Amino acid sequence: MRIRREIIALFVWIFVGCNQQPPNQVHEQALFQVSTIDALMQGVFDGSTTLAELSHKGDFGIGTFNALDGEMILENGQFFQVKADGKVYRPSGESLTPFASVVKFVPGDSVKVENLDFPEFKHLADSLMGSSNYFYAIRLEGEFESVHTRSVPAQQKPYPELIVVTRQQPEFNISETRGKLTGFFCPEFVKGINITGYHLHFLSDDKSSGGHLLGFKLKSGILKLDRIYNFEMKLPESVAFHNSEFKTDRSEQVKEVEN
Repeated sequence: MRIRREIIALFVWIFVGCNQQPPNQVHEQALFQVSTIDALMQGVFDGSTTLAELSHKGDFGIGTFNALDGEMILENGQFFQVKADGKVYRPSGESLTPFASVVKFVPGDSVKVENLDFPEFKHLADSLMGSSNYFYAIRLEGEFESVHTRSVPAQQKPYPELIVVTRQQPEFNISETRGKLTGFFCPEFVKGINITGYHLHFLSDDKSSGGHLLGFKLKSGILKLDRIYNFEMKLPESVAFHNSEFKTDRSEQVKEVEN
């Protein structure tokens, strides 16, 4: 264990020292978000932005679909939809999203990692970031011993709150697979706007499985981080959003939904 920690410390030193983006990319790049997590928590599930529009803002990201119909993964400019049956679909550009975060992915140097579970991964990523006061796009690709995911079924109006939906969510245990974790780390000061901390989705390389990440055991892989300095948000123009209430602190409910 001591040797492993020393190796990780060396990775951190190399990564932090080399993870510098060209100045023009730093200033041009922005995390683009549709709606807020607290709106989604209240059942604002009607999509307000098409995937075609979203693709102009980034080639990497995660989110959900109109009426909460599954989990979204945007990888290398291609959208994927993991529905409640656990299968992966290719949505059309006219599909709508009520909540999503995307960016043009410009990672720094990569770090080789092995034998990590989710808590150990978060500890390592925390060290690599250097500061938790920024947004980070995260990609971890490799060989997984196991991945635990979930999705959510499409909802009917009147929409329930998100916490009600996730208490009955279908979950999936995927064994011996190769794939990618895609997602973001968001700082504490965006509580209520986005999910603070880590929010990741999984997609297998053969596009047969995926979903919202609940846990994993990694054999070996490559970790890439992308620090983001700019943030842009588009708010829905719907009656549901107009009538939403944002004074309540929903952070504990968000934690339950995420885990």
